[in-house]
Amino acid sequence: MIRCDKDADLWTLTIDRPDKAGALTADMLNALADHAAAAQEAKAVILTGTGKVFSAGADLDAAKAGLATDPAWERLSGAVAALPGLTIAALNGTVAGGAFGMMLACDLRIAVPSAKFFYPVMKLGFLPQPSDPVRLTRLAGASRSKMILMAGQKVTAEDALAWGLVDEIVEANALMGRARELAADVLKADLGHVAAIKHMADLD
Repeated sequence: MIRCDKDADLWTLTIDRPDKAGALTADMLNALADHAAAAQEAKAVILTGTGKVFSAGADLDAAKAGLATDPAWERLSGAVAALPGLTIAALNGTVAGGAFGMMLACDLRIAVPSAKFFYPVMKLGFLPQPSDPVRLTRLAGASRSKMILMAGQKVTAEDALAWGLVDEIVEANALMGRARELAADVLKADLGHVAAIKHMADLD
């Protein structure tokens, strides 16, 4: 259900559970975190999904068993954020709940026009993972972060682009091609050079 495809210095991690809207079980979540942690030598990593939803967050049964607040979500986003290479979220559809974390941790985010973004922690009675509000606020600003986290708003791809939550809207049939195009220059460069520029561009 989690595919890790390696094409030389380009790794692609795919959530492949379209029949369940990309919902993550504990095994899937930990597999994603393990792959992300292992990608230290990759110059570029693309995170994507299959079907019309990137990820609905935690699988409902797994969420009831405690996955919604599992520290593995933070481990995943931390592993993605710590990678020295360029990380790209190629969002094939809607992003919900805990799946926000891995998207926010990426360097770039591109999304299909039908994508929606929501994080219903207020309604569900959970706290977001610790790093998610910080990264969300850096991208979209404090008020818009509160629109998502506190007012429970579902944000369209167009609004996400206007808010800075995503960088481009790309048609579904061009999504992966565009992600690879964005990775093209780093794949030709030395990983140390890639990491140095990424460090200079990051705020933290």
